[in-house]
Amino acid sequence: MAATRTSETRLSDEDVAKVMGLIKGSDSVELKLTVPETDQRSTVAALDMDPLDAQIRQVFFFDTPDLALNASGVVVRARRVQKKGDDSVVKLRPVVPADLRAEMRQSPAFGVEVDAMPGGFVCSGSMKGVLGTTDVQEFVAGNRPIRKLFTKEQRGFFEAHGPDGISLDDLSILGPINVFKLRFKPKDHDQRLVAELWMYPDNSRILELSTKCLPRAALQVATETRLYLKKMGVDVTGQQQTKTKTALRYFARHLAASAD
Repeated sequence: MAATRTSETRLSDEDVAKVMGLIKGSDSVELKLTVPETDQRSTVAALDMDPLDAQIRQVFFFDTPDLALNASGVVVRARRVQKKGDDSVVKLRPVVPADLRAEMRQSPAFGVEVDAMPGGFVCSGSMKGVLGTTDVQEFVAGNRPIRKLFTKEQRGFFEAHGPDGISLDDLSILGPINVFKLRFKPKDHDQRLVAELWMYPDNSRILELSTKCLPRAALQVATETRLYLKKMGVDVTGQQQTKTKTALRYFARHLAASAD
């Protein structure tokens, strides 16, 4: 019940019932759409996005070479953010909100979010941490271990849900990915949108459009945003991609190749 994905761009009635149940127990909902590379330039133009307003980010994932964390539903990540402090997260997905411990839900560092895109959805629980402006850079330079990028609460969350016998310091670096993130208010649409352009080392790109809302507004926001994007000529029926999975698979392949 926690998550599903279909090959179609529309959910079945059963899936809609499942996702609505997850939304009721979540803290927020993020609606996502990835744009095919062939349509990215036209989408940027149609939505009047100015790339000079984008914020630069650098994203590092951590996993074993065989992606044992990913197989267990755990994502470990740290980011450098232009003109802001670094941050880190330990994420578990899928989760069922009703099954999470009450004390975990009460932590200000923990949040439950449903990510929904055409044909699929997942509910995740994230334990977040705030870092200084140079912490990730110092780690990359070899001046601190991986575990120092994560709070005591995050480390406990990882130990509770990560694969047995694997510690944070056992993980390999998968990254970085350079990202441009743009928050903007499109014309003739009430909901603010976010565009993220993930640039992979093989020169492939994922452009994701998203918007966040409270659970009670999810259905209305999803309907209005879909209709708006269609009106602006954005393809809302294309094959969807996931940024994290693409990054993990890319760098895992390169780790394996370098080990041969």
